[in-house]
Amino acid sequence: MEDSDTVLGKALGILRAFGPADSVLPLAELVRRTGLAKGTVHRVAGDLVHHRLLDKTERGYRLSGGLFELGLRAAAERTLLEVAMPYLQDLYERTHETVHLGVREGQEVVYVAKIGGHRQARTPSRTGGRMPLHCTAIGKVLLAYAGEGEWAAVLNGPLDRRTPHTVIAPGLLRRQLTRAVESGVAYEHEESAPGLLCVAAPVLAPDGVTAVAAVSVTGPVGRFRPESHANAVRAAATALGTTLARRRA
Repeated sequence: MEDSDTVLGKALGILRAFGPADSVLPLAELVRRTGLAKGTVHRVAGDLVHHRLLDKTERGYRLSGGLFELGLRAAAERTLLEVAMPYLQDLYERTHETVHLGVREGQEVVYVAKIGGHRQARTPSRTGGRMPLHCTAIGKVLLAYAGEGEWAAVLNGPLDRRTPHTVIAPGLLRRQLTRAVESGVAYEHEESAPGLLCVAAPVLAPDGVTAVAAVSVTGPVGRFRPESHANAVRAAATALGTTLARRRA
C-alpha cells in the first residue's frame, strides 16, 4: 500500500485508482477511491498531467501515453518481449487461438503480451494486467517451477474462487502443480472465467529448474482442446528459453 503522507504515495494512489475497465475517472471518483482530500487530488492530478502521466478531459482524468512509454523502458520485460515475439507469433499461426506471455510477480501473473485474431475467445486477461496464480494455466505453471516455499505461500493463503470451477482445495492444487513439473505443462478448465480452456508451459532459466516466464494458448469450450496444443506450447516455451540463455551467455 502506498504511503499517502508522501507526494509520491499520493501520486501512486491516484494512478492505481484506475482499474482495467476504467477509461476516464471524474475528480470525485478519484477522491472516493484514494481517500485523499479533494484539493490534494486536484493538485497532484494536475502535476501528473504536467508530466504526461495523466490526461485531463471534459469528463475527468485518464491515464496518459507517458505511462506506456515508461513501461516500454522496463529493461527485463522489454528484452523478454523482443525475443519472445517471433515465437508467440509462430505459436499463434499454428493454433489461431489466443496466445499469452506472462511472468510471475508475487502471487500474481503479469501478462507481458497477448496475441489473438478475429475469432479469439473473450478472456479477462490484458497486456499489463494481472491475475491470481492459482486460477490460470500460466499462473499454475509459473508457480509449479517457483519452489516449495512459493507453493506454501499460495496454498496456505486464501484461494479466491473466480468461477464454480476454480480450484480452491490446497491438496488438489498441489497435485496439479506436481503434474505440471512432471509433464512440463499446466491446464485451466474454466477457472479464471466461464467458457475458457488453457494450456501453458514454462520458459525455463539456464538451470532448467526455475521459470523466468510462461507461454499459454487459450480457447473457448466447445472448439478448443488444450491437450492437443500441449506439444506446440511446450516447444515454443523451450525454444524461447534456449534463445534467452544464448543471449545471456
